[in-house]
Amino acid sequence: MKIVFATNNPNKLIEIKAFMPKEIEIISLEELGCKEDIPETGDSLEDNALQKARYLKNHFGCDCFADDSGLEIDILNGAPGVYSARYAGPERSAQANMNKVLFELDGESNRAAKFRTCIALTIYGKEYLFEGKVDGHIGLEMKGNMGFGYDPIFLPENNERSFAQMSIQEKNLISHRGRGMKKLIYFITTSPLFNSIE
Repeated sequence: MKIVFATNNPNKLIEIKAFMPKEIEIISLEELGCKEDIPETGDSLEDNALQKARYLKNHFGCDCFADDSGLEIDILNGAPGVYSARYAGPERSAQANMNKVLFELDGESNRAAKFRTCIALTIYGKEYLFEGKVDGHIGLEMKGNMGFGYDPIFLPENNERSFAQMSIQEKNLISHRGRGMKKLIYFITTSPLFNSIE
């Protein structure tokens, strides 16, 4: 089957394509012909994911899924959360976002955090939500040059390496997005309608 992934983030696209079984082909927004900047104005990860999925369904009539992810830091009362991508400003600079987090946690011993993702799926004429999360903590400095976003400063549970020090395959096994995608893929592939979708 073919299904659209509603993202303009090339790193997310690579990560998701590496995760999908061969029976499911991911169509990018570029391949779909969607050049618009899909709005993300919700107050929660769930709102943003649904907003993006509904936008594509309404404008292009396609089955699709969209995700929104956020870094939630305990001592910052869950910030940056839904504002993770633009935490340091509208430029959406990953470097600036990480610098801001490290500055705010300077001298703090409690560096507990979690990554959470919400995936919205529109398929078979219905909407579904799937969540994935991973606990961990914020490192004292940036480490690694793989991944994207906050990956260089996030160390997942029971691990002394940051996400940016892991391969895509290693990260997908334990990441918030990987855990959410497992639920999505299981739902799609066990549906009796799976083999009827073109």
